[in-house]
Amino acid sequence: MAHKDFPVSWEEMHRDARALAWRLADKGPWKGIVAITRGGMVPACIVARELDIKFVTTFCISTYDHKTQRAAEVLRRPDEAGDGAGWLVIDDLVDTGNTFKIVREILPEAHYGCIYAKPEGAATTDTYITEVSQDTWIHFPWETDAA
Repeated sequence: MAHKDFPVSWEEMHRDARALAWRLADKGPWKGIVAITRGGMVPACIVARELDIKFVTTFCISTYDHKTQRAAEVLRRPDEAGDGAGWLVIDDLVDTGNTFKIVREILPEAHYGCIYAKPEGAATTDTYITEVSQDTWIHFPWETDAA
C-alpha cells in the first residue's frame, strides 16, 4: 500500500504543540511532563513552556527504525513519575498505539497527549490536535534536511 507524505515545518510543529498545550491547560495542575523519546521531546518542550512546567523527564522507548515499525524496546522508565498521576505523557504521533499501550502499563494514571493521531492509535491517547489517515507518513522537521 502506498503512503501519503505529510511534511510538517518547524512553524507548524510549534503552532500545533502550542494548541496541544492550550487544550491541556485546564486539565491540570501537572506535576511534570514525560516526553517520549525522541519524537515527543520537541512538543514536550513547547508544552512545558506554554504551561510553565519545569519538570520534564523522558520515557525512552524505541519502536521505529528509519522507515518502519519494529518490536518495542524500553530503554528508560521515568521512576520519578510513579504511576503517572498528575503527569502528562507527550509524543509527536500516535500511529498504531503500541507505544502508548506500553507506557500506559507503567504510567496508567497519566494523561496522554500528542500532536497527530492515526485511527488505529487514536483511542490510546487522551488529547490530540490533528487526525491523519493510517497510510500517512508524517515527515517531522527534525527528520528532514530542509531548514
